[in-house]
Amino acid sequence: MNPFILDPILRRALEEDIGTGDVTTMATIEPGTQAGAELVAKEDFVLAGIDVARRVFQLLSAETAFEKLISDGQTAKRGDVIAWIKGDAATLLQGERVALNLLQRMCGVATLTSTFVQEIAGTRAVVVDTRKTTPGLRVLEKYAVRMGGGGNHRMALYDAVLIKENHVAAAGGITAAVSRARQRVPHTQKIEVEVRNQDEVAEALAAGADILLLDNMSLTELTAAVELVGDQAITEASGGVNLETVREIAETGVQLISVGALTHSCRAVDISMLFT
Repeated sequence: MNPFILDPILRRALEEDIGTGDVTTMATIEPGTQAGAELVAKEDFVLAGIDVARRVFQLLSAETAFEKLISDGQTAKRGDVIAWIKGDAATLLQGERVALNLLQRMCGVATLTSTFVQEIAGTRAVVVDTRKTTPGLRVLEKYAVRMGGGGNHRMALYDAVLIKENHVAAAGGITAAVSRARQRVPHTQKIEVEVRNQDEVAEALAAGADILLLDNMSLTELTAAVELVGDQAITEASGGVNLETVREIAETGVQLISVGALTHSCRAVDISMLFT
């Protein structure tokens, strides 16, 4: 991961946690004390963010040794040691919570994503994320989605055109919104339009949309929309997606399924850092 993007995130997190100093460590540990520790999986999960954890400790001290034993995208089993760390004891103690918070969060995203991906195996659909991410952590969470086997939707407002219900209302309709966007964005930029029924599907297609976001449609409506669209545009299902519904949604033939829960409702996994 690019340090120019990663390091400011980690520095802010460390400043938030350490502040003017770790009073407990300063009061109990002699300066210069060396220690070794290991990161231990307390449950099964898909690993994501091990190099983020490494960078936390190395920002505190470049002399910290960090050896990962499992790589991102692989499965860690309960009891597995996923990394060894060695260095100044104070550094290890001061970096512990930030490293674990980020690592546990990222592994949670990757693990939940992997579960969704497994549910739709054998279909043509791809599970993708949304912008419903933790403020300040989007780049980390979207990376974790990829480690779980999912795909990324747009990163932010700046890198894709997605005309939603409120844009349509403010622009004066789907046709007007697509026409205006086509005039103002480069020819290399795809235009996606959120549609809610078959009439809007037909209008968006006629307007020349490249991607149709089929919002909160029933399975019957999704199937009909996919049939109507054919190969004229990419289809994406959104809304009402969970582990109980995702398989049936995929079987309608949509190409993308966006799932906000990957990043806004995942559970952090359990990882411990234990001094040896």
